[in-house]
Amino acid sequence: MNLDDKRIAIIGLGYVGLPLAIEFGKKYKVIGFDINQSRIAALNLLTDHTNEADLVGMNKAMELAKSNAGLGLNFSANVEDLKNYNVFIVTVPTPIDQFKAPDLTPLLKASEMLGTVIKKDDIVIYESTVYPGCTEEDCVPVLEKYSGLKFNQDFYCGYSPERINPGDKINTLTKIKKVTSGSTPEIAHVVNELYKSIIDAGTHKAPSLKVAEASKAIENAQRDVNISFVNELALIFDRMGIDTNDVLDAAGTKWNFLKYKPGLVGGHCIGVDPYYLAHKAESVGYYPQVILSGRRVNDNMGLFVANKTIKLLISKSQVIGNARAIILGFTFKENCPDIRNTKVIDIYNELKQFGLKVEIYDPHASKTEVLKEYGVQILDQIVDQYEVIILAVAHEVFLDLNFDTIRASEKSIIFDIKSFLDRKIVDARL
Repeated sequence: MNLDDKRIAIIGLGYVGLPLAIEFGKKYKVIGFDINQSRIAALNLLTDHTNEADLVGMNKAMELAKSNAGLGLNFSANVEDLKNYNVFIVTVPTPIDQFKAPDLTPLLKASEMLGTVIKKDDIVIYESTVYPGCTEEDCVPVLEKYSGLKFNQDFYCGYSPERINPGDKINTLTKIKKVTSGSTPEIAHVVNELYKSIIDAGTHKAPSLKVAEASKAIENAQRDVNISFVNELALIFDRMGIDTNDVLDAAGTKWNFLKYKPGLVGGHCIGVDPYYLAHKAESVGYYPQVILSGRRVNDNMGLFVANKTIKLLISKSQVIGNARAIILGFTFKENCPDIRNTKVIDIYNELKQFGLKVEIYDPHASKTEVLKEYGVQILDQIVDQYEVIILAVAHEVFLDLNFDTIRASEKSIIFDIKSFLDRKIVDARL
């Protein structure tokens, strides 16, 4: 096997694809492809709205491309440019639809496109999160149809689930062990060696594509179930007048206690992947109980926060209809701009239905993207005062806020759902 002849195309340049393109671009000839031409234009100017890119590394990889035609990173939105490559890594999103069912549209469209460019002996590796069997049962037939080639005879596939953690500057791509797999033992070895060449933490070669796909699904389903447990505890302890975080601190003194925190569960993985696993389980005649019950608990936490907010207002004799509320944070997690599947929108919508005048402030979120995806205008800065202040996302910048200046009165409530602020200033924590 000779890795030197591998020319790699990364399909999709979001939170997963761009860091991958940069790392591979330091050692191979790489093209980063995205159908969004404005994204390509921004990357060519060394601008990344996700804040996930190593811009120094990206510049290095691009300079290599300019100085050496056999190495480095280029970007393109032109499908024709893909024909000179022989390894294709698909990192497009795999969301769920309004009925909580897997939406494979981006994945199948990418496969259709690749079917028009792949050649004999090419390898297509999927990183997008899917259910076990998806690569062989859903993607491969599309590749065969549009290429006219035969799977495992003319072309091959691999699966290596992404493990990107948006906003995490410590556990980055090269520092997280990578699961790999291939459609034949020989291809599994090639795929594994390819990733091993850039992943400092090493790789784990799974025995099949399905095993690798399943490993990704259960990683996030496990976290989802564990978080749903502490969220359910929060619902119970709220009725008892007990602070859940105090209970967790006490229980956490035991060496084998897993100290998960209650909160909103959104994002592109934990709030989505369990539905992929459940979908596949149901297709083979098993209807999962634990996975879906955990999902129900977590999906309802935004409604709980909103309803508890109303109870807090009533307890302070506040007029609900005239109350002004500000939600601090809109992204799905702290210190990153990722708004995918954020559950903060559930709090916003529920409070609006109660008649509150609700505003959102998040310096990390893109106003344009929030408006486009959720139809909500977010503030450039805080200039008003509010009866309700909800800390929804633990952005570090919120620690510098002077809450006395944004409280309308002594009756104003501060609900810290992340247990992030000084306990002395808040009225309630989740």
